[in-house]
Parts: sequence; C-alpha cells; structure tokens
Amino acid sequence: MQNLPERVADVRGRIAEAARRGGHGQAVRLVAVTKTYGPDAVHAVHACGVEDVGENRVQEALEKQAAVTVPVRWHLIGHLQRNKVKALDRFWLLHSLDSGRLADVVDAFGRRRGRPVDALLEVNVAGEASKGGYALAEVAGEAERLVGLGGVRIVGVMTMAPFDADERTLRRVFGGARTVRDTLRSAGHPATELSMGMSGDFEVAVEEGATIVRVGTVLFGERH
Repeated sequence: MQNLPERVADVRGRIAEAARRGGHGQAVRLVAVTKTYGPDAVHAVHACGVEDVGENRVQEALEKQAAVTVPVRWHLIGHLQRNKVKALDRFWLLHSLDSGRLADVVDAFGRRRGRPVDALLEVNVAGEASKGGYALAEVAGEAERLVGLGGVRIVGVMTMAPFDADERTLRRVFGGARTVRDTLRSAGHPATELSMGMSGDFEVAVEEGATIVRVGTVLFGERH
C-alpha cells in the first residue's frame, strides 16, 4: 500500500485523459475494488481521496464493513443471490441486477423498506456463456416491465468485456452498453450511469462514455 497515493493519482490522470479523448463530457467515478483485501485496503484508499469501494461477495463485504471506520460508499458489483437481498441496505448501489427474477425480489424488498433500491441493469453485450446478465434481445421488453416496479430504480447499465478482448471488441461491447442505456432512458428510467471498465480496459471504457470504472489490480497489485 506504500505507493497507493501515486497509483491512485496515476489512474485518475489516465481517466481524465481518456475522458478528454472520448469527448462525451462525463464525470467519472472511481470505484476501488477491494475483494480479497482486508479493511486496511479500504482505509488506505479512502486516505487517498477515493470514497467508493466495490465488493463482489455479500458476506465478505459485510464482514469488512463491520471493521471499516471511514465513510465510504459501498458498491455491490458481484452477483446477488436472491436470499441475500436484505443486505442491500448496506450498499449504495447494486451493479449486478442480472435477471427478471432478481429484479422482482429486489423490487419487493425496496417496497417493503419504503425506499427503492438504486440498481444498474447488468447486460451481457458480448453474449458470453460464462457471464450473467440480460441478453441484448431482452432489454427492450424488460425496460418496459421494470418501469412499473416501484421498489427498484434503474439508474444505468453495467457490463463487462471479454477477458483479453482486442480494442475493436472492447469498443463494440462498451458502445453496446451505451445503446442499452439509451433504450432504458427512452422507456422512462433515470438511467445516467455506465459502469464499465476494469484494470485492463478502463481507458477505452471511459473513451466510450463510462461514468463508473471498477479497478482493483491497478491500485493494489495482483491478488493472491
């Protein structure tokens, strides 16, 4: 963690340059992904001015949250099991609303607590069998259906590009997510966010309009 301030500054600089190149004019939120790292990583990155932290697994996040004493916004970026939906009270944003069944459970939870859950529609733009998320063909119909759910608020789109994708594929995937966001907005959703881009591809994602990037390795080093 000793050179973390320099790494954070470098990533922020690369984001700013990519935003200028892309020309979309968006502000970009940096989410530090702290999965497999302890609470000390959260404290360290917060000391560098990063206020958003991403976790993949609910149980790991809850244990970490109990030990963290700094005010960060917690993002759930991994798959959410339907039986753990009550944990959403502990998260600022759900990035992985990946199916109609999950949407219905999240909606019911949001209505019970009297406040909708802010969520991103996870879309499998590349059509990878190994990844979850809505298929592109499902989006238009689901966008219309979700407008009627009062317990969940669709504020944007999340996607992941294939591992080791070339630049052309990255741009196709990230551009596809941007099109999905337009579809959501046309259906009446307050969809402004594009969560896309990780340590290996965040600069292309920002050029294509990302408003949220999720990076861990480039900040903390390789996971073990």
